[in-house]
Amino acid sequence: VDLGAARAALDLYEVDVVGLDRIDRAVLEAIVDRFGGGPVGLSTLAVGVGEEPETIETVAEPFLVRLGLLMRTSRGRVATATGWQHVGRLAPTDAPGSGQGVLPWSADDSVDEGNDGGDP
Repeated sequence: VDLGAARAALDLYEVDVVGLDRIDRAVLEAIVDRFGGGPVGLSTLAVGVGEEPETIETVAEPFLVRLGLLMRTSRGRVATATGWQHVGRLAPTDAPGSGQGVLPWSADDSVDEGNDGGDP
């Protein structure tokens, strides 16, 4: 597999620069746009994105938490400042993680086109 084929496959499956797919982005965007960053309960979030609660809880949520885009609190799911930034929104000053810098990645990040992972 060369770099072009890998990029084409990721584009086909709508995977972004950090590995978020359609469901991951839908969850994060719903929390930010529809629920003001949260907190929002699992059932409400599931209805908001049109997915089963189990899918959100077992597939999307762990990845979003691991990346630092989402936090689980006793009151519900909350988008972090990094999560707000990832969906292109300005985070409120009280968002978790505000003031801790910027994303370590951006949609403009590129791979060195000269190195496709093959032999030198």
